[in-house]
Amino acid sequence: MKEQAPAADTAALLELIRTLRGPGGCPWDRVQTEKDLGRYLLSEAYEVLDAIGSGSPAELREELGDLLFQILFLVVLAEERGNFYLADVIQEIREKMIRRHPHVFGGAKVRDAGEVKANWERIKATQEHKISWESPLFSGISRSLPALARAQAVTERAATVGFDWEKTDQVIAKISEELHELAEALENKDPEGSEEEIGDLLFSIVNLSRFVDVRAEEALRGTTEKFLKRFRYIEEILKERGVAIEDASLADMDRIWDEAKRAG
Repeated sequence: MKEQAPAADTAALLELIRTLRGPGGCPWDRVQTEKDLGRYLLSEAYEVLDAIGSGSPAELREELGDLLFQILFLVVLAEERGNFYLADVIQEIREKMIRRHPHVFGGAKVRDAGEVKANWERIKATQEHKISWESPLFSGISRSLPALARAQAVTERAATVGFDWEKTDQVIAKISEELHELAEALENKDPEGSEEEIGDLLFSIVNLSRFVDVRAEEALRGTTEKFLKRFRYIEEILKERGVAIEDASLADMDRIWDEAKRAG
């Protein structure tokens, strides 16, 4: 295992991608576009998250390689158009990190990690905002983020300028209010209103997650994995009993579900 990857390794991978794109290369790779790669990039990023959750260094190493390949592929596409090169990407991110860490590379003083984060968001909002129809405060929050993650990022950014709840009880009260409004929309058989109220409810729950320092996206991912594990337990128990899951009653499945909960 190498202690670190030298520049020659990165250059070799870039050259491999150029070969795939070039004459005599791969027909599939030659027709890929930034839009195509964007989809693969998102998929690979999620696989990196899965690898982190697995706790396997080998799996994480592999998935990071897949993600890096997509990033470098995008760089090669930019090279072909004369837009920029890898050196430009590296220089820009290096300068940005120096700019956003004035407490390390400048004379700024901070008390704790919370103040570091607040300074980070302030610098983004005041020095690096991009042209957008949105407030500069929210620049840099990708519209392509999963909905929960984007909602949490937006509320975190709003909180940096004091637009936030004061107490957890207030957020819980807001959730109760949104539940009541959803119940009214459902009672009135209002599909559009129901969709809007479900969105408001989810947004309020994301706010609560942020307020108690929980990542809503990760919390839901964990719960989904827990559901899949318990449902697999139901399938296995029913199979042992010679019962097809389509033939099992809801009461039977509920009892096995409770067994799965007790089993952890």
